[in-house]
Amino acid sequence: MNKFKISSRVAAMNESATLRMAQRAREMASKGFDIINLSLGEPDFDTPVHIKEKAKESIDLGYTKYTPVAGTLEIRNAISDKFREQNNLIYNPDEILVSNGAKQSFANLCFALLNEGDEVILFSPYWVSYFEIIKMAGGTPILLESTVEADYKPDLELLRKAIGPKSRMVVFSSPCNPTGTVFEVEYLEKIAGILRAFPDILVVSDEIYEHIIFNEKHVSIGSLEGMNSRTATINGFSKGFSMTGWRLGYMGAPKEVIQACTKVQGQFTSGAASFTQRAGAFALNADLESTYAMRQAFHKRRDLLLDLIKEIPEWKVNQPKGAFYILPQVNYYFGKSFNGALIKDAEDLALFLLSEAHVAVVGGDAFGAPNCLRISYSLSEEKIIEAIKRIKSALLKLK
Repeated sequence: MNKFKISSRVAAMNESATLRMAQRAREMASKGFDIINLSLGEPDFDTPVHIKEKAKESIDLGYTKYTPVAGTLEIRNAISDKFREQNNLIYNPDEILVSNGAKQSFANLCFALLNEGDEVILFSPYWVSYFEIIKMAGGTPILLESTVEADYKPDLELLRKAIGPKSRMVVFSSPCNPTGTVFEVEYLEKIAGILRAFPDILVVSDEIYEHIIFNEKHVSIGSLEGMNSRTATINGFSKGFSMTGWRLGYMGAPKEVIQACTKVQGQFTSGAASFTQRAGAFALNADLESTYAMRQAFHKRRDLLLDLIKEIPEWKVNQPKGAFYILPQVNYYFGKSFNGALIKDAEDLALFLLSEAHVAVVGGDAFGAPNCLRISYSLSEEKIIEAIKRIKSALLKLK
């Protein structure tokens, strides 16, 4: 039997914790267990009908061929207009790259800009793939840690101290996955105030949850004075339009950055699917009634979940203002056991809840939050109520 050697690059890479837990949940469900999956960042709503109809029409009209690597001019014009009208950002069509999901936008950026040993300052907790993609591209993540008591907003003195001669990028998401934290304009102004003195550091702002924000106005850091020309703004269609399976993301950035990223994408995947690009352009130009309805539902679910969690002893949680996640601190339960099995960490606790409560959540270690669990409330209110009921019952078994 052949034994093929795996590259050291891949051997050093961690599997996505969210996808790993989702796979375990699917395996248990296939065996007949009633699993409530709170592990994936995927809205439970269908893609709005008008977007699906545009995709079908596009296929019928022959939009089935290769597009330019950077995307069709139609969708890049639509994105440029969207940035200007909704975010006060100025990115011309040649400063926009359309990718196979926002994840690819970030990967393109890292492979285009990072050399071995370059440092990327990463606000923590962070989305799982940031850390691994930075490492894969040869970069070194420098973490700015925060706490639930601080609403998961790092003390920005840490940012000032983290900047060094090898710093190349500062990366954050707002609204944030996994915390739901929103960086209001005052906080963004403080970030910008520090970074204006370092014009060679690129700011990377992941704004894919911008439409899922509660009682706040979304603000792009690139819209602040002097920041547009040194910010890469990443976005996509997965969350606000419930188009996860369509794999359509985009990025606006300085022209030379987009050219470098296009070069990378040209060797990996070329352009995104042609009919999805046409449907995406249509979505950006259509009204957002369906998006706002989803946002209202997520808001109700958040309030319900926070009320239910108050009944769980020693879970500490902030009040997230966006996205559809909470990140409770749960280390009170570490060191407890069930049937002789010790709960050592958040991963153990997540596996315990899957086996005993039949509820899938994700351990926080992969997000830079080892004392936490990430819980997605992208399911119905009925399932959220049942999930928390099961979790409470299971936790009572720990001694």
